[in-house]
Amino acid sequence: METTLRGVGVSHGVAIGEVRHMGTAVLEPPAKQIPAEEAEREQGRARQAVEAVAADLIARGNLAGGEAQHVLEAQAMMAQDPELMADVERRIAVGSTAERGVYDAFASYRALLAGAGEYLAGRVADLDDVRNRIVARLLGVPMPGVPDSDEPYVLIARDLAPADTALLDPALVLGFVTEEGGPTSHSAILARALGVPAVVALPGAGELAEGTMIAVDGSTGEIFVEPSAEKRAEMESAAAARKAALSASTGPGATSDGHKVPLLANVGGPADVPAAVEAGAEGVGLFRTEFLFLDDSKQAPSEEKQIAAYRAVLEAFPEGRVVVRVLDAGADKPLDFLTPADEPNPALGVRGLRSLLDHPDVLRTQLTALSKAAEGLPVYLEVMAPMVADRADAKAFADACREAGLNAKFGAMVEIPSAALRARSVLQEVEFLSLGTNDLAQYTFAADRQVGAVSRLQDPWQPALLDLVALSADAARAEGKSCGVCGEAASDPLLACVLTGLGVTSLSMGAASIPYVRTTLAKYTLAQCERAASAARAADSAEEARWAAQAVLSGE
Repeated sequence: METTLRGVGVSHGVAIGEVRHMGTAVLEPPAKQIPAEEAEREQGRARQAVEAVAADLIARGNLAGGEAQHVLEAQAMMAQDPELMADVERRIAVGSTAERGVYDAFASYRALLAGAGEYLAGRVADLDDVRNRIVARLLGVPMPGVPDSDEPYVLIARDLAPADTALLDPALVLGFVTEEGGPTSHSAILARALGVPAVVALPGAGELAEGTMIAVDGSTGEIFVEPSAEKRAEMESAAAARKAALSASTGPGATSDGHKVPLLANVGGPADVPAAVEAGAEGVGLFRTEFLFLDDSKQAPSEEKQIAAYRAVLEAFPEGRVVVRVLDAGADKPLDFLTPADEPNPALGVRGLRSLLDHPDVLRTQLTALSKAAEGLPVYLEVMAPMVADRADAKAFADACREAGLNAKFGAMVEIPSAALRARSVLQEVEFLSLGTNDLAQYTFAADRQVGAVSRLQDPWQPALLDLVALSADAARAEGKSCGVCGEAASDPLLACVLTGLGVTSLSMGAASIPYVRTTLAKYTLAQCERAASAARAADSAEEARWAAQAVLSGE
């Protein structure tokens, strides 16, 4: 009998196939004591296992490329963390085996992360995956992971580690469903990059029996268990129609009555550019430069290295707009040379622009590199600061840009509610705003974007979040300046229409989402988008807001 479940749709498309479950987690190794004379040998085993796992993660990243490569390289750095390794060796020195020392040291670090605020708590799943890989190697057992299958299937898991998500074969993994995670988790972001339909935060997903036939709608978050022939035909027909519409959609983003809404791409570096160009991106709305800095947490990359990376992206969009976010370090992206190691709550501490203002030499070098990278290119360079709280922050950043001789527009990211509430004040110092809806939701609702239990509060359809978007867009309009969205909210085609109706002037997203947004936006007039936005803001919940906007746009 057909039944319907609902999670959070995070990657568009339809997947119909049999359930296959992710392998079970590594068992806890026994707490066995070793003689003192074996400690050195066990420490060597632990170091070798750590290096092997780090090398494997880097190799997987090289194979995957793009966003996945940056995520996996960050995981490799986590595996090689010197303080964590020192703790492992201390535990072995007092009698633990290599595998038990690793397990206990990671457990201690895990507890610190879980209690260290939203951002670091969101890295727990990544840390668990690193631990499992090291322990599995030490125990000589296979690493649990994606099941072997000759037939295509829908993957079910409690959560998916980046190393597993990055190398999913779309020819075999039709889609995936997880019990945990949220719309902005690493798994969700990588699923969109791969173009694999995905639903997260589905309670009880693990109870679906192996081999059960299910149909997954990655747009609505609906899961149909044992779907009828009629339902399958309906979903397959809708998917085919959507694919045809996507293929036919080209050109700049605009509403049906010609209101232009530039559709830009989020990129982490040169490796992400080809997909953005292929998708028809009109430029870059978020160039995450921190991935360049994460290559070496001990020191900042040289000016020359930065220039080469920036120029490779700028050259790909002649006459296009490229918005660069300066280094956003701290919280879940700690750098030894920049961020404090002893903050009790890094997500609410010295991160983003705050870190850069404490280290003006790092900011000055980056701004100088950006200026030199853009020399002689017909690109429209715009540079923005992360984690701007008020006008003083905005002024400090704009002054730094001018002092570096940067020939570009200066902007501020709206990720902190105070910046949205006082957007007009912030705009006295900068020329544009860019809404980072992932962090804005996180700080507005005190809801970690990696935790499935609070995913409803991370839903970008929350009316309170839409209110903050409207405040920012209204302020920009009053000042005659632009206000874009570069958070994952822009990748939802229906929400893109609502954001347009709220007055947002550009939308930036993962490259795979651009055709979906372009096609949907072209169906409606600006007036329809404005009415949908008003209906959504009048609702009392994210679900009601979504349905209200859908009703307006469908003419109900």
